[in-house]
Amino acid sequence: MTLSEAHSTVTGDAKRRLAIVDDDPLFRESITQNLRDFGYRVTEFEEGLSFINWLSDAPDIDLLLLDWKMPRMNGIEVLAHVRKIAPELPVIFLTVLGDQIYEEAALLGGAVDFVEKSRSFSIILRRIQLIPATQPNGSADTGKSPSDTIEIGGLVLDTGSRRAYWNERRVDLTLSEFEMVHFLARDPGTDISYRDIYDVVRGEGFSAGFGEDGYRANVRSAIKRIRQKFRDIDVDFDQIENYPGFGYRWRPPE
Repeated sequence: MTLSEAHSTVTGDAKRRLAIVDDDPLFRESITQNLRDFGYRVTEFEEGLSFINWLSDAPDIDLLLLDWKMPRMNGIEVLAHVRKIAPELPVIFLTVLGDQIYEEAALLGGAVDFVEKSRSFSIILRRIQLIPATQPNGSADTGKSPSDTIEIGGLVLDTGSRRAYWNERRVDLTLSEFEMVHFLARDPGTDISYRDIYDVVRGEGFSAGFGEDGYRANVRSAIKRIRQKFRDIDVDFDQIENYPGFGYRWRPPE
């Protein structure tokens, strides 16, 4: 996607409120100015603690762009605080660290995406556009009523607020985890490929990890996290079944 094409698709996104936490003043200034040129409202922070203090005052914010390597408090530590203060706030890591171990740690910590700083601004912009816009209360803005629900056995998905419930208990899923569960559960018993699961939250064609099929490790890690969150509520949870070598399916209710 070219920047001119991105301009034509950003209209509905243009008033989203972003924060960026990065100790590199040149990178921070560059990406902030580029985002403002596209109509985003951006608040800058050079280190994590000042951002955490600001976030604690409950400002309206739709998305956080977060660096990893910073003094005093690194990005993964900032993310841990964010998850306590604003558990549904989408977080994208922008970092020079490209090893898969960092990406997996970020996603395990609740980030919705992980992008290397070396990527072009048009790629970064597209990744931002793929994250659902949020309301001031942190729920995703889908254009649907908060009462829109899908029920599959013991699972209830509120597609308006992006909340999931299992046997009437809230499952604390991130936005990307919710999208994966929704994608699997809306067609119980159907085998869904690793690639399709990855694309539903990252956008079609994005690559990750090592090699042509590196994205599979990301999907496996995400499904492992999701299963554990359900098992924290119900130790017998076994609705997500693996189709070895292909992907996963949501087991139909009995």
